[in-house]
Amino acid sequence: MDFAFTDEQDELRRTARRWLDEKCPSPRVRELMESDSGFDERLWKEMAGLGWQGMAIPEQHGGAGFSFLETFVLLEEMGRSLYPSPFFSTVVLGTPAVLEAGSDEQKGAILPAVASGDLTLALAFTEPNGLWTEPGVEATARLEGNDWMVDGTKSFVLDGHTAGTLVVAARTPVGVSLFLVDGQAEGLARRRLETMDMTRKQAEVQLSSVRGDLLGEEGKGWDVLEWVLQRAVVGLAGEQVGGAQTCLDSAVAYAKVRHQFGRPIGSFQAIKHKCADMLVQVESAKSAAYYAAWAATADEAELALAAPLAKSYCSEAYFFCAAENIQIHGGIGFTWEHDAHLYFKRAKSSELLFGDPAFHRASLADRLGL
Repeated sequence: MDFAFTDEQDELRRTARRWLDEKCPSPRVRELMESDSGFDERLWKEMAGLGWQGMAIPEQHGGAGFSFLETFVLLEEMGRSLYPSPFFSTVVLGTPAVLEAGSDEQKGAILPAVASGDLTLALAFTEPNGLWTEPGVEATARLEGNDWMVDGTKSFVLDGHTAGTLVVAARTPVGVSLFLVDGQAEGLARRRLETMDMTRKQAEVQLSSVRGDLLGEEGKGWDVLEWVLQRAVVGLAGEQVGGAQTCLDSAVAYAKVRHQFGRPIGSFQAIKHKCADMLVQVESAKSAAYYAAWAATADEAELALAAPLAKSYCSEAYFFCAAENIQIHGGIGFTWEHDAHLYFKRAKSSELLFGDPAFHRASLADRLGL
């Protein structure tokens, strides 16, 4: 059992960091977060040329055939820079659902297009009731002749307003099932939501007798969603670790150059304690997230325990570091011009996404039989 990253994975991290720093620095992030789509299509295609969208897609479907761990490395670096793109919705949510449940024909139609950067995906399973569990799926699907027709409203759909194809969860007479819905389908209405975190777009999706193609076996949709979401929360933990590290680095750098009473504020005991506490949170979060990433790649049994542990701990660690970063920066940390608030908002948004820490601790307790 080896939890260390390989030389190739470390090089992938360095390459990703250089690319993100060069192509999407803070001023560009701010431009994109103000746009309606929330991402740069030119950069999206450039990423595809680097092989990032197809990193974990099998080679027979146009991908690179790597493991979840390489995608995790990319997610950590994207979390570090707050890179705005539909990478998470497409690569971490939509693509695994198609890989796990899709027919050979569906995989052949979707996965090569994702890998080439020609198609984005969104996973639409949550609804206005705000539940992240199976009972929350209230949308319905019915057969009309040979066609499935889907009705319902989906909320908090990551990049749902721009996705070329949506994976929609709906109930049929035998249970929750998944359907592929074209982003331009008749009867589909999409509206971007105004959310606290402007760097990650969310949408409301309304379906009124929208034609969908059954993805996988009817009534087995929630089994697929559980499999996808276990890995998604690990990927999100990777983003949270990257963001928390940036908050720590920013706080330490500022504490070295900001002077009060003729000395750097980093020399004051109170600031030292804050930075030390942030370091403990970041390093502990890394341990939880990296272990969960290994489990997602190598050990399904461990993943059931490691995933909720990583999501709950990394959520709180990121929010703690984002808040302390603002405090250490003082007045400037509260201004729109400083990036501290962007990380604070991403930290809170990510804390709630897929369930808050209490939700995941309860899931962990259930799996442990407590």
